[in-house]
Amino acid sequence: MYQATSVIELRQYIQHWKNHGKSIAFIPTMGNLHQGHISLIEKGQSLCDHTICSIFVNPMQFGPNEDFNHYPRTLERDIVQLEAIGCDLIYLPAASELYPDGLEKITQVQVTDLTGIFEGAHRPGHFTGVATIVLKLLNIVRPDVSIFGKKDFQQYRVISKMVEDLNLEVDIIGAETTREPNGLATSSRNQYLSDDQKELASLINRTLKESAASITAGENTFDKLEQRAIERLNQAGFETDYFCVCNVETLEPASPEDRRLVILVTARLGETRLLDNIEIDLG
Repeated sequence: MYQATSVIELRQYIQHWKNHGKSIAFIPTMGNLHQGHISLIEKGQSLCDHTICSIFVNPMQFGPNEDFNHYPRTLERDIVQLEAIGCDLIYLPAASELYPDGLEKITQVQVTDLTGIFEGAHRPGHFTGVATIVLKLLNIVRPDVSIFGKKDFQQYRVISKMVEDLNLEVDIIGAETTREPNGLATSSRNQYLSDDQKELASLINRTLKESAASITAGENTFDKLEQRAIERLNQAGFETDYFCVCNVETLEPASPEDRRLVILVTARLGETRLLDNIEIDLG
């Protein structure tokens, strides 16, 4: 597996591959890799000739109350995992490479209609940081496809819309959520849960599935369904930030006429904030 730390070095590998007609899949990450990330790499390998993974803990997407310095960094273990699955190249830029004049002077990207709600409301500025770094990385790598997990569904939609709005020549692929055997969405945050909390956390996925089944069976009073779900989670010991039935494209509250829906949920269990979702296609 090749390693690159500069744009110039990275582009030398990419240009060589493109000169030989090879396609490229790109998976940007912040490291601390788990099976969910690995599944994204494997998805890229199934779609393209070469796969690039970047690891960069992006300071721009951390809020003032979020501890950037304590974000888990496991680079040596990450490299071993990527080598084991045959990733072709890992890009390891420094902050000075991507933000040479500092965060205050960098051009910022805002996907306005998707970033002020849900996670954007709870973490102001977060999606500006995400959109800005993803746009930079896509312009640096210029891949044929870039793959994002749907566990962070709002992030996936923000990036998809940014690419569409700015006419970028890359296909954004959403990969299905990888789950633990009990249904809990695989996440770096799960390492902070005790065994008992991990079992309790599976209630989020069960509640999503049961709510989706109710909608498929004809229930369309979404506000009542949402309230039932929130009460169930809170009574079990969660602090639920939101549980909302949305239009899958706009993420606006769904109407009974919408046929493609997504239920978004974020709930805190102890000190750990857990995200999940489920898509519903009513045909």
